[in-house]
Amino acid sequence: MNIVHQPILADTASRHGVSAGAVTTTLDTLDRPLRDLRLSVIDQCNFRCTYCMPRETFGADYRFLPSSERLSFGQMLKLAKAFALLGVEKIRITGGEPLLRRGLESLIEQLAKLTTASGKPLELALTTNGSLLAAKARSLRDAGLGRVTVSLDAVDDAVFRRMSDVDMPVSRILDGIEAAHAVGLEPIKVNAVIERGVNDSQILPLVRRFKGTGVAVRFIEFMDVGGAGGWSNTKVITARETRDIVESAFPLVPVVVREQTGTAVNYRHVDGTGDVGFIASVSQPFCGSCSRARVSADGQLYSCLFATHGTDLRPWLTEAASVEQLAGVVRSRWIQRDDRYSELRSTPRRPGSGKAYPTVRMSLVGG
Repeated sequence: MNIVHQPILADTASRHGVSAGAVTTTLDTLDRPLRDLRLSVIDQCNFRCTYCMPRETFGADYRFLPSSERLSFGQMLKLAKAFALLGVEKIRITGGEPLLRRGLESLIEQLAKLTTASGKPLELALTTNGSLLAAKARSLRDAGLGRVTVSLDAVDDAVFRRMSDVDMPVSRILDGIEAAHAVGLEPIKVNAVIERGVNDSQILPLVRRFKGTGVAVRFIEFMDVGGAGGWSNTKVITARETRDIVESAFPLVPVVVREQTGTAVNYRHVDGTGDVGFIASVSQPFCGSCSRARVSADGQLYSCLFATHGTDLRPWLTEAASVEQLAGVVRSRWIQRDDRYSELRSTPRRPGSGKAYPTVRMSLVGG
């Protein structure tokens, strides 16, 4: 096993139980820092969203990871410590649907105790479809979770059921958002993937539903990832088109930021009653500022949402390897990173022609 050693600051190392050295910003070949970790805790989901886990692919006989092949919470904690040493400031827990993972609160409680390399608390967030959020919001907050993002593509019950392909009312998701707000899991964001001819009728209702509630709505362009086998750029409604639709009923003003660090370009209602964000992942790719690494539920490191293969970290997740050694392996992979798929996407796909680029399934690594 070829282990690369990465030096660690003494005061940081003492908090993580590793040997001392020096910490520097971890940059890839395009000078993008490693700042965010998306940690998938399970590849299963109780929804069958048409653009992510369509039922014709993820049917009753689909083989998801058995529990024996998923990383343990102890291994995930070790991963978090290693990434923190390399400059990660935020960990987002993903899936599949992460709230399906039993005892998730115990992992959150351990992660909430970690600090960044500079000594600040790690930012801890979770992305969920919201179906279990009403029952778990309090325990998640008590465990130390900071905030949640809820995936919700429609507020109309019929459209919601058609897109999620489950027999569940949208009111259950809305109740989960209310519960998260009540216990202080804020700021809450609602992410909506907009597909032309499918749920573009929901743009204004989504804005109307959450205006004045403190919940920010973010619209995401339909991407060719996960289960989007029939993806076509003709199904994409651009962020600019979506903003025009919103502003036809709700005038917006841009939110001025000193530095654009997230994926969304944010606007605010002119009366100050809430924010609306637009994620132009297809029409205006943001690869140049991407600082996210992803680790799947079975311990594979992916440096891009559109990656075709990962780096197996499990050999360094045994008791024989230290956190410092694991950090060295991650660092050696990150400094070779040159991914910028969305910027290189150039050839439009024919409608119904299928996805030519064989990415890892999104349900395994999270969005």
